[in-house]
Amino acid sequence: MAFPDVVTRDQWLEARQRLLVLEKQATRDRDALSRERRQLPMVAVEKDYLLDGPDGQVPLSALFGGSRQLIIRHIMFGPDWEAACPGCTAAVDEVSGALLAHLRSRDTAFVLVSRAPLAKLARYQAQQGWTVPWYSSYRSDFNVDFQATVDSSRQQLMYNYREEPGLLEDQDSTEVPGLSFFLRQDGQVFHTYSTWARGTDALVGAYTLLDLTALGRQEDWEEPAGRAPRLHGADPTFTD
Repeated sequence: MAFPDVVTRDQWLEARQRLLVLEKQATRDRDALSRERRQLPMVAVEKDYLLDGPDGQVPLSALFGGSRQLIIRHIMFGPDWEAACPGCTAAVDEVSGALLAHLRSRDTAFVLVSRAPLAKLARYQAQQGWTVPWYSSYRSDFNVDFQATVDSSRQQLMYNYREEPGLLEDQDSTEVPGLSFFLRQDGQVFHTYSTWARGTDALVGAYTLLDLTALGRQEDWEEPAGRAPRLHGADPTFTD
C-alpha cells in the first residue's frame, strides 16, 4: 500500500508548513465563495405550499418556527417507497439535537421534507429514532417546483441546474437529494439557495473528519491511489 513517506520530525514540520500555506488559501477561497453565496439574489415564494406535518397541514412559512432562516434537507423517499434512501438516512443519522439547537441559536431552523405520505415518514422516523422535524410534500408541488423530484410527466427533468433525463432510466419519476435555503422577511418567504450532488457533503460530518486523515474517505476516486486497504465506492451509506 502507498502509505505516506516516513521522514524526520523536522522534515515533516517543513512539509506541514508548506501545506498550511495551501490550507490558509483554501480557507480564504472558501470565505470568498461564502460571501458570493450570501450575495446571491433571492426569489419570493409566491405559491402557497401546504405540507403535512405532525400538527396537520401547514404552510411553508410554519416550518421556520420562530426563526428567520430555514434549511430544508430534501430526503429521497418517494410515495411508493417503503424506506428512505440509505445515503440520506446515513446523513440524517448524524443530525443531533445539539446541532438543531446550535442552528436555532443563529436564527435558523432545520427540517426534512420528502414526497412520501406522512404516515410512511412517521414510521421511518420512529424506526430510526430521529428527532428532526419531517414534513411530507405529497399533496403539494413543492418537490417538483424545487427540483427535488425529477418527473417526466411534469416536465421536470432538471438536476443540479442541468437537464438530466438519464436519471429516470425506465422510471417516470425519481427523487434526488439536496438542500434548500429560505429567508423570511416581513411575513414573506424567499428562496435564497439550493445545492445538490457533492454540495450535500456538508451535512456528512464523517466526510469532514475522514478528509483530514491519511487514508481519506477510502473511496475509489481518491488520490493518491493504492493507499486504503479496502476501497469503497462513492456511497454515503457507510455500510459497504
